[in-house]
Amino acid sequence: MKILIANPNTSSGVTDRLVASAKLVASPGTELLPMTAPRGVPYIATRAEAAIGAAAALEMLAERRGEIDAAIVAAFGDPGLGGARELFDFPVVGMAEAAMLVACTLGRSFAIVSFSRSLEPWFAEIVAWHGLSGRCAAIRTLDESFRSIEDVQEEKESVLVDLALSTVTNDAADVVILAGAPLAGLANKIRDRVPVPLVDGIQAATVMAEGLVRLAPRKATAGTFRRPGPKDSKGLAPALANVIGHRDS
Repeated sequence: MKILIANPNTSSGVTDRLVASAKLVASPGTELLPMTAPRGVPYIATRAEAAIGAAAALEMLAERRGEIDAAIVAAFGDPGLGGARELFDFPVVGMAEAAMLVACTLGRSFAIVSFSRSLEPWFAEIVAWHGLSGRCAAIRTLDESFRSIEDVQEEKESVLVDLALSTVTNDAADVVILAGAPLAGLANKIRDRVPVPLVDGIQAATVMAEGLVRLAPRKATAGTFRRPGPKDSKGLAPALANVIGHRDS
């Protein structure tokens, strides 16, 4: 089984963290294929940046579509997820959706904890887009600067633990999601310091992607995620233009 881990951010160090965390739960024989966005921003934190990341994600999936069994959009806001499910016939999993759905199997309510205040509005909209606002107890983020996106989890580990603890005490969260690709792997390090289950988004997405490949769902030919009809395009990456134009050879 081959699963693409498509990081819509431009930080290769974050991609390395994603793959390392995913490997902790991947089944024997599962091959994780990493890709990092060739353009964009080091980490997505706003609606505009998410739009840029969505285009990059679609391009990466189009480029590797003949080689993979499933793909993960490896940014917590799931940029491009809906479009990817329209265009491609293999399972596409969003890191945020997977984390929240797994959290819903572990408790009645979940909290989202992350490293930057700028993420809050976007994360709230993603929770709503997935229809899970009623299960989200809180979105809590740090309101302080950090030196490096690739090392933010080490730099802010203790305050992220405190923030997770406060969501349990003050927001009655049954589960805590450590949100954002730069926090991949942190749940394993701090799980004994927080008294409720912690969910790592890339790990949840990896397990879900493997399961979907085994279930082998058909590609929709009706409904809102059926493949759109062919359309000409201009200036797109060739692989994505071929998918949109139904030139799949």
